[in-house]
Formats: sequence, C-alpha cells, structure tokens
Amino acid sequence: MFCFSQHRLGRKPSLTPMIDVVFLLLIFFMLASQFGRNTTMPLISEDGTAGSYSGPPRLIEIYPDRLALNGIHINAMELHAAVQPLVRKPEDIIVLRGREGANVQRIIEVTQALRDNGFQRIVLVE
Repeated sequence: MFCFSQHRLGRKPSLTPMIDVVFLLLIFFMLASQFGRNTTMPLISEDGTAGSYSGPPRLIEIYPDRLALNGIHINAMELHAAVQPLVRKPEDIIVLRGREGANVQRIIEVTQALRDNGFQRIVLVE
C-alpha cells in the first residue's frame, strides 16, 4: 500500500476571524442606531403640562397635497397669515391632524413651519 503523506491531526479552526466579524457588526449597529436620534422632535411641552384650549378653533388638517384650516383649504405659503388672526398669543394651542395619504415628513414640515413662525404649542391628534 502506498502512502504519499503522513496522516495529520485535524487543526481547530481559529476563532479570530469570527470575533472580528462580530465586533464589526456590533460597531455597525451601534453607529446606525445613532442616526435616528437627531430627527426627533418634542411632542410635549418642557414643563410636562398639557395646557388648556381656549379661543377659536385652530385645526389644521394635513393632506398629501394641500392643507385645510378649520375645513377651508389653504395654500402652505398662506398658513402663517391664515393662523395669525386665530391666536391671541404664541402660546395658544394649534391642533394638527394628518389625513389619509399624508406621510410623517409632510406633518413634520408643517410643524416646523409653524414653529419657525413663532407658534410654540402644537398638538398632533389622530
């Protein structure tokens, strides 16, 4: 019987590459989870109180392609001018309602536009 090579004992596989891959995955998921924190926006006031609603109705309905203030369709550019007569002070509550087809980005854009114009209390309802 011919024997071309000696029988070698089996080597145990090295765990180093597997540990490297696990650490790379861990770092990836840790970094990927940090991206969502910068896009949050506060939904309650800083003092934690809800406040009371007073004054005329201020309901802004958000559709995918238009806005409606108290049931009357308005242009997004006219939003500040249309809401201004309905509030006495910037702390008055403005209610937002997203309608079917309106995505979250659209709601955030309207909310940010209201905040940029000085309105401080914005409530999002279903």
